[in-house]
Amino acid sequence: MKVLITGGAGFIGSTIASAFAERGVTPIVLDNLITGRQEFIDGKVFYQGDIGDGELVDQIFRDHPDITVTVHCAALIVVPDSMTDPIRYYRVNVTKTLDLAGHLVRNGCDRMIFASTAGMYLPEADLSVTEESELAPQNPYTRSKMMAELMLADLAAANGLRVISLRYLNPIGADPQLRTGLQNKKPTHALGKMIESYELGVPFKITGVEWDTRDGTAIRDYIHVWDIARAFYEAASRFDAILPPVQPAGRQRPYEVINLGTGDGTTVRELVTAFQEVVGDGFRAEEAPARPGDVVGAFVNPVKAWELLHWKPEYTIGDAIRHSLQWAERRRELDVA
Repeated sequence: MKVLITGGAGFIGSTIASAFAERGVTPIVLDNLITGRQEFIDGKVFYQGDIGDGELVDQIFRDHPDITVTVHCAALIVVPDSMTDPIRYYRVNVTKTLDLAGHLVRNGCDRMIFASTAGMYLPEADLSVTEESELAPQNPYTRSKMMAELMLADLAAANGLRVISLRYLNPIGADPQLRTGLQNKKPTHALGKMIESYELGVPFKITGVEWDTRDGTAIRDYIHVWDIARAFYEAASRFDAILPPVQPAGRQRPYEVINLGTGDGTTVRELVTAFQEVVGDGFRAEEAPARPGDVVGAFVNPVKAWELLHWKPEYTIGDAIRHSLQWAERRRELDVA
């Protein structure tokens, strides 16, 4: 079995590629290396180029006609960047996804697993989100992913493409074998800021302590990147059971949305406690006012993932913190080499 992975030299895509390879599936990686790293595709079949390049996609399928599913991870994902350059985000995340889908249909590849975001949901009163939650994206990034999904659903209804969309919120950690991890030296999420504060020997600021959560701090659904990678493998291995080639009577379109998450999330204060348990007394935190634009957050109800994928997260927050710290050291070694 072979799987095409777009964006397979990035953080998520490269980890997914390793998860497939460990299970006997050959990953074929397509990446333009604008944000991906060359060393992340060492030992893998690799094509450098753009997902919108139809001739290149045709060549990949001529070389590998036994590709059975495409995992589409290639995207721009930084929320602040999307707000300053929305044209680029809509062009890459929507227009080029449309181009890619057309290339797949032309080459007879009718299975796609789409890496998406649960950030497009409006959280319920308890801050959870389910597949039935209202869609209310708040920035060009999440709007671009929602638009891409609506477009793919229309193509699925009309052109024979079958799509499973996996939506998740906050991937952290690194490949447990430290083959890959975050490319960004200075991640902007809370764990990245904690690592930075720890390395600099300065207190980490807990911004906002009066949110309506169990301890007053914002909540996020942090999930280990290897657990995300496992979910993509499970979706591929169960694809035809989830979306049969011949749809049952009454199904309007061959499209399925599955949320990935922990079921209860992690507050910032809980993340601080977990970090202190890993690194010891050398890490300090202090409270600070909420910043403009801060939000209380959300967490994912993953019941559907268990039912359809037989999947639950296996790694703890502590595991993710340890792997993130190990990867930060490994990245420094790679950058020096």
